[in-house]
This record gives sequence, structure tokens and C-alpha cells, in this order.
Amino acid sequence: MERKNFLKSLVIGAVSSSVLVEACKKDADTATTTTTTSGSSSSGSTSGSTDSGTCSVVPTETEGPYPTHSPASYVRSDITDGRTGYKLTVNITIKNSNSSCAALSSALVDIWHCDAEGNYSEYGGSGTQSTNYTSVHFLRGRQTTDSNGLVTFTSIFPGWYTGRATHIHVHVYNSSGTSLKVTQIAFPEGTGTALAAVSGYSKGMSGYTYNANDGVFSDGYTLELATVTGSTTAGFVLTISLSVPA
Repeated sequence: MERKNFLKSLVIGAVSSSVLVEACKKDADTATTTTTTSGSSSSGSTSGSTDSGTCSVVPTETEGPYPTHSPASYVRSDITDGRTGYKLTVNITIKNSNSSCAALSSALVDIWHCDAEGNYSEYGGSGTQSTNYTSVHFLRGRQTTDSNGLVTFTSIFPGWYTGRATHIHVHVYNSSGTSLKVTQIAFPEGTGTALAAVSGYSKGMSGYTYNANDGVFSDGYTLELATVTGSTTAGFVLTISLSVPA
């Protein structure tokens, strides 16, 4: 091959390689975008959720700094334990994402949340919670799902504390005690909601962190958002279905 033709072939090869690399890069970027946004909705992406064909698994969230020390010690449906506040009935239905979202019976469901002032039982005395509640166990409980996958708790509407939106922690185990999912429940916000009616109890809403800015919910909370009905006089009812891989 003459030198001129040889050099020409090198240039053409380099250009072709560059185009191929860019094309592959764009394909990779497109694939990444598709994966990232899969399962998103108008309320934001459901980061951490996966699809099991017919239903989506609720995102995994942190247990937070105040998990129940001995969950099996508080098998009870009424978790109020002397705390005052607006009555809240919590109805949680657990579904099996590995079985077309069929009801998951005999699952163990633990919940815990703060009181009207934003404090947790079993903790305190220093750090982020100055009030010492280490010797009490209010607003914590465990129930076993029935044949419809349902557990019901009687509690009070949670308050709030700095940096977090109002929420309830949930830990789901199978009947043998194997952990299936740790997640959290978010509350609807805005005019006419229970959150607005409660208005932060005595703390008010000044400095409140809404879901969109909450460190846990800001990446998407569609699958964690409950339906809450009722009033401050009649009490509130929270309803939510959570799909977990069992």
C-alpha cells in the first residue's frame, strides 16, 4: 500500500472508532437513565424499589437511630402506652411481591414512631433527644398479619422532630423471623390533610421538614405514602399496602 493511502486508511479508522465509542457511550447513558427512572411517578422516583412483574417492592429505608430494642417483647395492637395525642388507627396490609402481590399471612410487622413532641421511647438523655425515655416503651408494637395480610394498631398521630417529615417506621419479617423489609411510611401533605389539621401539635409547623426535602423521602416516596382520613375530633385512620419479597 502506498504511504498516502496507508495514512488515509488510518484517519478513516480513527474517525470510525471515535464514532463507535461515542455511540456505545450514548447507549450506555440511555440504559443508565432507563434503569434509574424505572418505577418513577409524579411524586418522584421510587429509588430502591424493584418490580416483580405485577407489583413494586416498597423501598428499603433506614431503621433510624431509634429502633425497638426487643420487638418480640411488645406484641400488642394498642401501642399508645399512656401517650396523649389525636387517635390514629394504623392499617397496614402486607403483600408478597414474589407471588403476584398476594396477601402475605403470618408475617410479623413491627412499627414504631415518635410521640406528639417528637420524642421516642427507649432512648434519650443525651445527643439528639435530650428528654430521657430509656425506661419506657410507648408507641412501639408488633402484630402478625391475618389471612388478608392485614395488621391493625391503635396509636396517636406522630409529631415531628428537626430534619424529618412525619413518618412511621416499619419492619416486616416472615413467620420464621427472617427480615423481609425495613421501610417507612410517609404522610400526605397540604391543605385539608391530617398533617395540616394536627399542625405539629404544640410545636406548630415552623421549621418543619416536608417530604420533598426529607433525607429519607426526597428520592421518592410514592410507594410509602399512606392514605389518611378522619379528623382531630373523631380520630384518624391510616391505610397503606406494602409489597415485600417473601
